[in-house]
Amino acid sequence: MIITIITFIIIFGILVLVHEFGHFYFAKRANILVREFSIGMGPKIFSYHKNATTYTIRILPLGGYVRMAGLEENDESLKAGKLITLILDEQGKVAKINASQKKLLLNGIPFQVVKWDLEKELWIEGYENGDEDQYHRYSVFHDASIIEDDGTEVRIAPLDVQFQSAKLTQRMLTNFAGPLNNFILAIVAFTLLAVLQGGVLSSTNTIGKVVTDSAADKAGLKASDKIVEVNNEKTDSWEKLVAQISKQGGKKTDLLIERDGKKQSITITPKVKNSNGQKIGQIGIESKVNKNRSPWAIITYGFTETWGMIVAIFSALIGMFTKGFSLNDLGGPVAMYSYTSQAAKYGIVNVIRLLAFLSVNLGVVNLLPIPALDGGKLLLNVIEGIRHKPISPEKEGIITLIGFGFLMLLMILVTWNDIQRYFFN
Repeated sequence: MIITIITFIIIFGILVLVHEFGHFYFAKRANILVREFSIGMGPKIFSYHKNATTYTIRILPLGGYVRMAGLEENDESLKAGKLITLILDEQGKVAKINASQKKLLLNGIPFQVVKWDLEKELWIEGYENGDEDQYHRYSVFHDASIIEDDGTEVRIAPLDVQFQSAKLTQRMLTNFAGPLNNFILAIVAFTLLAVLQGGVLSSTNTIGKVVTDSAADKAGLKASDKIVEVNNEKTDSWEKLVAQISKQGGKKTDLLIERDGKKQSITITPKVKNSNGQKIGQIGIESKVNKNRSPWAIITYGFTETWGMIVAIFSALIGMFTKGFSLNDLGGPVAMYSYTSQAAKYGIVNVIRLLAFLSVNLGVVNLLPIPALDGGKLLLNVIEGIRHKPISPEKEGIITLIGFGFLMLLMILVTWNDIQRYFFN
């Protein structure tokens, strides 16, 4: 269990880090202020400030975020009547605002804030030392920082460095960069997988081995037999063969095989096996595997496998709506933990394969046109391009809130369904 937990945290951390770094990189290129880059959620356990961005590690190793100026909820660190501390620069402008009770700034000016503008004109007004006879208005430096209630120091967010101030194309690239990075990660993982396996594994519909006392053994199947059809469905690859057999658990199934150049029919009943909460059919055969060790095959394998998985996932998503929706078609953190547990048992190769699989899934799901996901943001960008003006912040906020609520409800349902599938089935 400890190995599974550690593996789970590492995989999840890599997925989040790579995804969020995509947003971070393109935001920086577009001169959008990234106020915080966080790995993990919840209370902060570490922070480091450099080049206008605060890098934090938070206590819950599930998730993370890039906090861009202009895409945040209203900052509640400053409130009328609140006692804060101001640090001035050599020109007498505010260089740092301490709104936290967790940090003490030496040589700061005690200040009771009344009004402020940290976006447009950049100023703050209030009573110095809490004395109502000492009412002051200070100009705030454009690159000033503010220490928030939890002790995290971030830059203030003037309008010119906010997300909406960037060009539409730059904002679209920033939104798309997260899923793009997940696809790149999958390409790298699949390529590494080919290297670790000593080449690109290729399998056909030829049986390499028949498991003793299995359904295949009892039906008379032998090594080197080719299974060319399953219930009149052509199976010219091992993937197609497995897909067809998986559907036939407990059912009599007609196979057309080729042995020594001659074709013959065999009837077999695949055994039912419970795998990841789903019942699948198996007959007890292993594929005949060949290896292509050429550098070109290894490099292209990463691209072809990633593209094939993207197409397969999109096809599955479309099928959910055309053939009927089921929560069993979805998986949340519980399902991911179950997959990790199985992968960890069989070594690094299977862990890397799982990383590639989950990375593609994360990239595809984030491109769905659902508000609060990257795909939903891209859809709003497209609408803005068509209208030649952005949707009002109020309407966009409502749309995002609805999308977020939908995702939370779906996550609760999927998680509960996963718990029932993996622990009570």
